[in-house]
Amino acid sequence: MIGLHRSVYTVLAALAFVPAVHAADALNGKNLYLNGPTGGGTSCASCHGPSPAANVNGILAAANKPDVISSAFSANKGGMGTLFNGKFTTAEIADLAAFIGNPTVTAAPAAAVNPASLSFAATTIGQSASPLATTLSNTGNAALNVGTLTLSGAAAGDYAVSGGTCANGTSLAAGTSCTVQVAFKPTASGARGASLVIAHNATGGSSTVALSGTGNAVAQATVALSANALDFGALVAGTASPAKSITVNNTGQAALTFSSITVGGANAGVFTLGGTCATGTSVPAGGSCTVTVTANPSANGAFSGNLSLASNASNGAVTVALSGTVSAAAPAVTANPSAVAFGTQTIGAPAATQTVTLANTGNVALTLNGIAVSGASTVTIANKTCGTTLAVGANCTVTLAFAPTASGAAAATLAVTSNAAPLQVSISGTGTTAPAAKPALSEAGPVAFADTQVGKSAATHTITLSNGGTAALKVSSLVLDGAQASDFVLGGTCATNVSVAASSSCTIDVGFKPTAAGQRAATLVLMTDAGNQFTVALSGTGVAVPVPMLTVNPQSFDFGVADVNGTSPTHRFTLTNTGANAATVTAATFTGPYALQADTGACAAVPFTLQPGASCDLVVRFTPVGAGDAAGSLALAADGGGAWNVALTGKGNVQTVQAPQNAGGGGCSSIKDGNDPVLALLVVLSFGVLGWRRLVVKPWRKEVSK
Repeated sequence: MIGLHRSVYTVLAALAFVPAVHAADALNGKNLYLNGPTGGGTSCASCHGPSPAANVNGILAAANKPDVISSAFSANKGGMGTLFNGKFTTAEIADLAAFIGNPTVTAAPAAAVNPASLSFAATTIGQSASPLATTLSNTGNAALNVGTLTLSGAAAGDYAVSGGTCANGTSLAAGTSCTVQVAFKPTASGARGASLVIAHNATGGSSTVALSGTGNAVAQATVALSANALDFGALVAGTASPAKSITVNNTGQAALTFSSITVGGANAGVFTLGGTCATGTSVPAGGSCTVTVTANPSANGAFSGNLSLASNASNGAVTVALSGTVSAAAPAVTANPSAVAFGTQTIGAPAATQTVTLANTGNVALTLNGIAVSGASTVTIANKTCGTTLAVGANCTVTLAFAPTASGAAAATLAVTSNAAPLQVSISGTGTTAPAAKPALSEAGPVAFADTQVGKSAATHTITLSNGGTAALKVSSLVLDGAQASDFVLGGTCATNVSVAASSSCTIDVGFKPTAAGQRAATLVLMTDAGNQFTVALSGTGVAVPVPMLTVNPQSFDFGVADVNGTSPTHRFTLTNTGANAATVTAATFTGPYALQADTGACAAVPFTLQPGASCDLVVRFTPVGAGDAAGSLALAADGGGAWNVALTGKGNVQTVQAPQNAGGGGCSSIKDGNDPVLALLVVLSFGVLGWRRLVVKPWRKEVSK
């Protein structure tokens, strides 16, 4: 084994002293052949002629064979040793051999650019990126003449040659270089590609440098309105309406400037504007202002117009519809219920009561002149909240009592006199000595629900139907009535055909889910098998889904270069709710090789709700699927309308697999992981040498011993 190791290391040591292979230069060999050694002396041409191609004195035997030349010098063949020994280096001898092998070699330039591509940083449209430069080098052995420098490609206008030492007419000697400096100023958003073409006299006639950059959208203002329409309702001719207000929010990333705030349409003269929004006052990003509108119509009928706000916003001019109706003064009063049915009541029992609600449904104040009951003396007014006047839209109540003193039917009338048309409400009831039910509702109404967003539900309101009599009752009908009855929902244990025993009760659950914005009203009507009738007025206001006010920062982003099948880069985009209402993001849609990246510190999964003033991060991942530019976008949508777009750009890169190189010199492997095939080969050769020695040396020893 010791001998084997010594043999291996002896071979390795010998290999270590093998000189590196010289890259022979035939052109230099030509110079040496024609002019002699650099230190002076006879030229090769003096003995072998001006060109080796003639093969004078058999010189072609040394074509590409420097060892033949070295041997001729050593042997002083033809006196060459005397002339040239020690005057040519090993490299020069190799150059001579290369020229003899290629006697027609001529000088030529060779062009190379580094880097071969320039990638500029993402830059806002209209602004300039930091210039970049590429170097043109002459790697040949003759002068490289530079021609024109031109820009080509779809976005060539976004680039310009801005400096450097290369120019039309520049001449580069062998081994020298010059630079070209390029500037980038995008004129549009997204990926902007072009090429720099450098014309020259080297092979190919020109060198091309790829140019790439991304134009980022200019920060812009964005308008979001608190409402898209104003309805002034029913107005009286000659009387101005209360002022209605619109909040204008700037949800963009630049100041909002109004160029005009005007009212147009068929009845533009009816409206007067006010508020803090003005053409001379800008609204900063994230800020807001208000526009107030007052209507003062003079003619009867419907009126309409539109409020237009023109500005520098990315979503352009926005419009708010204005509408209402006007009529002459017309007092009006209504009663709910329009008829009162006490049903069967026990003689001598406490009086049964029902409540009638009087409402001013006109457009002027109601003057009440009298409220009285006529007919059966067993029907009386137990209580009332009505005074002498009732404002527009207001109501008051009259509570009626029925205490029968004899068996049989009783009838009466509630009469209301005012500055409106006379109003009468019929009243009926029946007296009996037999056991009878005594239904009663826990409240007479009206029931007013809290303002509720269209499509959502208000808190449920519960009314109890109790039976305080001595006989069971049966619900013969329980329904909702009115133009907007579908906006209300009934539930609970009370229902048509349900029986309620004496001293028992059931519940009526009333819900409100508006289908449209504005005042919504209906009436709950309950009838019993004994003829009792109860009505409860229901009301609520549907609130339009608020326009979401969101900002996304940044509005565009360039992910740069990412390797295909490599680690996908990510970037965080901050989403902020700048409005006064919660905003629900309903969709996040991507184009291009981009997607949301799950992150514990990011926004919740879509759909999610963002409270006023709150913000969260959307983490976006770039996963290129091929080489080259990859443009895309992120589009956000929210409940209530509105869309927010983010421009996304990046560039995919495909890594090339490098072929193994012989970096060790002299033919030795450059593998560094310990599995060197050359070492294995040397081991095999060593065993071969040892075997040969045994075969040859052993017989020789025997002969000597004899």
